[in-house]
Amino acid sequence: MATPPPASSTAGSRATRRGLRRLGWAIVAGLVALALLYGPALARYARTGTSYGARIGCSCRFVEGRPLGSCRADFEPGMALVTLSEDAEARSVTARFALGFAQTATFREGAGCQMDPLPRD
Repeated sequence: MATPPPASSTAGSRATRRGLRRLGWAIVAGLVALALLYGPALARYARTGTSYGARIGCSCRFVEGRPLGSCRADFEPGMALVTLSEDAEARSVTARFALGFAQTATFREGAGCQMDPLPRD
């Protein structure tokens, strides 16, 4: 026959759950506060990073003729979250940042790599 756990164990378990719940809410509140304080700045940095990455990647690939994989060597420090992809038919390179920002640069004969217009937010 099974015996119920001692009362102190059950009370401790509830206190632990309550403490974890409070910690979870504190983390969520902290993340929301960070997003409100730094979100606009992070968005601007992400947009700048993707624009820079697209332009550098396009020039590296379609002006210099290097493989796209070697173009990351031209990135500035701190751009680890920017990824590149190419559209060989359109002769363009798109840079994406982890948070979903993207920018494309397209090679145009006689003009080099030019940034595509950004979508209106």
